[in-house]
Amino acid sequence: MAKKAPRRTAQRILEVTLDLFNRFGEPNVSTTAISAELGISPGNLYYHYPAKDALINTLFDQYEEALNGLLQASDSVHNVEDAWFFLHTLFELIWEYRFLYRDLNDLLSKNRRLETHFQAVLHRKEKAVHTMLEGMQQAQALLPGPETRAALPTTATSMVVVLTYWLSYEYVRDPRHALEPGNAHHALLRGARHVLNLLEPYLEATQRAHLQALAQAYAPPAG
Repeated sequence: MAKKAPRRTAQRILEVTLDLFNRFGEPNVSTTAISAELGISPGNLYYHYPAKDALINTLFDQYEEALNGLLQASDSVHNVEDAWFFLHTLFELIWEYRFLYRDLNDLLSKNRRLETHFQAVLHRKEKAVHTMLEGMQQAQALLPGPETRAALPTTATSMVVVLTYWLSYEYVRDPRHALEPGNAHHALLRGARHVLNLLEPYLEATQRAHLQALAQAYAPPAG
């Protein structure tokens, strides 16, 4: 039993740190605050994570591993409903690690490892979204022809831009409430809808109608 205690403590530290980073923003949370929230000494915290960057990097590694697993599903997207589910699932993961996105510029300016790894994350997202769009065109969910195919790379990039910065937009709209857990559902639905809006001009007519029906069925309140 005693041999397992450090592992449990290390995981508990990560869970509490993620919660605090998400609630208050990484720059506003010190290791002292994390220790106090856990009810442990700073020395105990440093035993598991010798610096704040070690906590950030470990949380990022967890996020990246989960993201890589999700992105593998991009080649199974064949229609609007698949795309809606795929994008919403990505948004749910982004929400789980939302401090990475809300504090992105600050984190990248201070952490060289995150700077290089997040560039790779963006590249993998673009590749996965492009794969999704190619699959949809092959399944005839997108309009046929060279014009649609030529637009896919730019559209994929635009969709990843919205995926990456949507929560920042929500935060700017309502800094006091937008990133609270109670608002997550509607924020993620709005995000998924706006990402798919970029695809709408290239959708086959039946798929476009299906997207509009999905948007109405899952429409969050205005505002």
